[in-house]
Amino acid sequence: MRKRELRFEVQKEFNSPGLFVGSVVTLSDAAKVMEIPGVTAIRPVKLIPAPQPVKKHIVTGLDDPQIPPDSESTHVLTGVDKLHAEGIFGEGIKIGIIDTGIDFTNPFLGGGFGPGFKVIGGFDFVGDDFSTNTPQPDPNPLDQCNGHGTHVAGIIGADPNNPFNISGVAFKASINAYRIFGCTGVVGDDIIIEALLRGVSDGNDILTMSLGGADGWTESSSSVVSSRIAATGKIVTIAAGNDGSKGSWYTSGPGNAINAISVASLDNTIIPLQNATVHGVAHDPITYFATFPLPINGTLPIFATSNDTTVVDDACNPLPDDTPDLSPFVVIIKRGTCTFVQKLTNVAAKGGQVALIYDNGSGFSDIDVGNFTATLIQEADGDFLVNEFASGAQVSLSFPQSGASFNFPDASGGLISTFTSYGPTNDFFFKPAVAAPGGNILSTFPVPLGTFAVLSGTSMATPFIAGVSALLFSVKGTAPEVGVGARTLFETTAQRIPSSHTDGDPLQTVTQQGAGLVDAFKAIHADVIVSPGELITNDTAHFKSLQTFTVKNVGISSKSFKISHIPAGTALTFQPGTIFPADGPVPLSTSSASIKFSETSFTVHPGQTQEITAHITPPTGLDPTTFPVFSGFIEISNADESYQVSYLGSVGSLKDVQVVDDTDVFFGVNLPVLTDSAGNFLLNATNFTFVGDDFPTVLMRLAFGTPKLLFDLVGPGINLKTTLNKRSDGPPSGTFAQVPTLGSLFEADFQSRNSDVDDGTGFNTLAISSPEFANGTTIPNGAYRILLRALKVTGDPTKEEDFESWLSPVIGINAP
Repeated sequence: MRKRELRFEVQKEFNSPGLFVGSVVTLSDAAKVMEIPGVTAIRPVKLIPAPQPVKKHIVTGLDDPQIPPDSESTHVLTGVDKLHAEGIFGEGIKIGIIDTGIDFTNPFLGGGFGPGFKVIGGFDFVGDDFSTNTPQPDPNPLDQCNGHGTHVAGIIGADPNNPFNISGVAFKASINAYRIFGCTGVVGDDIIIEALLRGVSDGNDILTMSLGGADGWTESSSSVVSSRIAATGKIVTIAAGNDGSKGSWYTSGPGNAINAISVASLDNTIIPLQNATVHGVAHDPITYFATFPLPINGTLPIFATSNDTTVVDDACNPLPDDTPDLSPFVVIIKRGTCTFVQKLTNVAAKGGQVALIYDNGSGFSDIDVGNFTATLIQEADGDFLVNEFASGAQVSLSFPQSGASFNFPDASGGLISTFTSYGPTNDFFFKPAVAAPGGNILSTFPVPLGTFAVLSGTSMATPFIAGVSALLFSVKGTAPEVGVGARTLFETTAQRIPSSHTDGDPLQTVTQQGAGLVDAFKAIHADVIVSPGELITNDTAHFKSLQTFTVKNVGISSKSFKISHIPAGTALTFQPGTIFPADGPVPLSTSSASIKFSETSFTVHPGQTQEITAHITPPTGLDPTTFPVFSGFIEISNADESYQVSYLGSVGSLKDVQVVDDTDVFFGVNLPVLTDSAGNFLLNATNFTFVGDDFPTVLMRLAFGTPKLLFDLVGPGINLKTTLNKRSDGPPSGTFAQVPTLGSLFEADFQSRNSDVDDGTGFNTLAISSPEFANGTTIPNGAYRILLRALKVTGDPTKEEDFESWLSPVIGINAP
């Protein structure tokens, strides 16, 4: 490359033929590098955030009420308990955990490190202090400052001889720990790839990663390497992501890896809450929404801030001057109108230290009370207490510090966790694949941080599937065909999950539940193999109505089956009449596809395979602006057993989905737009000196993912009919190479859409902080425009008409 006058610096090299051969380099001109024979792709190093559980609680003791009421309930839900009863514990299988490291000093994870211990080996690629600075690798993957990887390790391997009588799914498997995160911060996917390849060379049978970030495509470097590893017969399990609130088409990488198993999370069925004891009048204990007791000793009388249970703004204003000193009381307040913290601040101004807020019908759930000692009780209980107080009854409450836990039925128990990210990928792959318990999971934690903790997230569901995979390997052997077939086996034996507990509501969309909740016992003991487990009809432009699958009898007796269609809810993935995806929970329609089968009943003899053709017709009558994604299940069943194939498709063509946001919804001005360094919008020609902070920035949003995003500099009088500028009168035409550009400012492939949340994922900016092209050459002083182009999904990158385009106002470069 030096002979080609390219500036570059090699940071890292990979040489794993068949998996990944390449280098991490800093380049001056990526376009020129792509012209070199043998270079097949250049991808940026992507930063992946450290895994963050949706919920985190350090266990305080055996009677901690946050411990799930049945510590082994996850095993019962998934049939793991039956496998354990048969003596199947994953012995002889090696699992590589790529995470924050493990506190292997935890006695319930073996208490040591190296041969003969549960954690037999591993490597620390980064060190404690790593964030975006230089890694400090060492051979010891101990983590006593983060804890995430230790929790993951316990879900797989916690020894059953512990105070909580829990056990890992595969607690006799051996673990290698690969630490890729410091105590906080992010990691580049180059380090993820390094850990993946090390995990392969160390002989792990399974690799699991409870990490990722919004991606939308199967093409990131870590996704591709993960997929290649899985294709060799190793099982790779990866978290689906915790971005469910951001809607469809928001899958996580590297969980998008085509051959890996992307894992969704299922909610537990019970919320462990606390009860307060009522004194002075006869009444049942009052349940309050806290998973550990309020730290209150003794018995306190109650005081209601209003005797009127219909008041809508109770305690939203300062309390009256004649209010007594509230420090000796439990203060009872009605929910409504203002924030909980505002109510509690007004109560605290009168000395109040403890409060119970009673619901007004908005829902019994966790509430934000800031630093105050307060929580929510149910409406009927609040009405009772206020009425008794108003009548002059001497009512008081106590808060037992142990023994008062109550198993309150979780309204979402047994459903997919709302935080689970929705698929499919932008290139229409089936993600997530399968679900496992991921909410309120009790597992091990670093000893200095409490030894045990309850966490929630797809991070918790992922190692569960890794553990189930170890049970599978220990029974079936580790031949490549077992690993390659594992995802299909788990999908075709999974348990379908409803979208709610209301009769008549549809099953949850396959784009969030995958094929359903894993049934480990059924999968491992199946003597019928259905393949494939996923049927993808794609979008309207690429629709494949005819799909085939096979049913193979590997048992010893003949089996007769019937075929039936069980639709799931059709996900209305966009807000009607807009270019914006619908936030989660994504609305579901009961309009579903219809399917005709080549056979509706058949018999398969031992060793025989039956092929079935399914003719899938999309649903009709739906609003096309919502870009509906339909899904469901084909059931193969008899009186004794059942299997399934999941399917997925869309109404509408992805190429028609607008990629670049050109509305004024988010910033009050039509996007994209130029800004100065102060954030002022620049709608007319503007000159820049590039001295200090005098430079332009492009502000833009992606309403949908794009395979290719380009920013080029062009002349001020370019003759191009852009698609996004309001002044243009039609789309461009011709080949991509015919657009006269002066040089590239930025180029990126396979970009995820933006969310509608201001958390760093809501918009993109490109700052032109110096008058240079992307390759480092100087831009001469003069007048220019910035041309933004985004390729439509399924578009042809050689055709200009398949790009959305925008031209900036004229910018003058007047650099000294």
